[in-house]
Amino acid sequence: MSEPGLILRAGRMSDVPAIHALLREQAAAGNLLPRTQENLVRHVRDFVVAEQDVTLAGVGALEIMGPDLGEVRSLAVAPMFQRRGMGEQVTQALVQQARELGLKRLMALTYVPGFFARLGFEVVDKDSLPEKVWQVCVKCYKFNRCDEIAVMLRLDEVPGTVAASG
Repeated sequence: MSEPGLILRAGRMSDVPAIHALLREQAAAGNLLPRTQENLVRHVRDFVVAEQDVTLAGVGALEIMGPDLGEVRSLAVAPMFQRRGMGEQVTQALVQQARELGLKRLMALTYVPGFFARLGFEVVDKDSLPEKVWQVCVKCYKFNRCDEIAVMLRLDEVPGTVAASG
């Protein structure tokens, strides 16, 4: 289901302040880890933006972790736009990008594994993701007390696009 007026598009430099504000708000609520505005400037090309009637409604980023592994990062929907399927649409756009790049696996660290399960992701042990742990997690302030759950979608086993089940 798509909202009338919803546009999914690549992130732009002009989006960085709004992306930063949304991610800062979600980090303060404990829903994801914070990112600096400088980091977002460097990674704006990784982002898919959901724009509802010219308002930034949601975002998500695809980060390449290795030759066959990508990560869904910074997935967030503004509170006034939640429960409308925007997070799912952004995630599906990121999955499609990962497929087009030829990645075989797509992972995320999340507090809401049920959301990702509806899109075909399965819970995995973080130890099965050394690319993530030793590139990113080791630098995180939560490294020794991480409470996020790792999920994985095997792109080489699921043909076509991701479809929500249920």
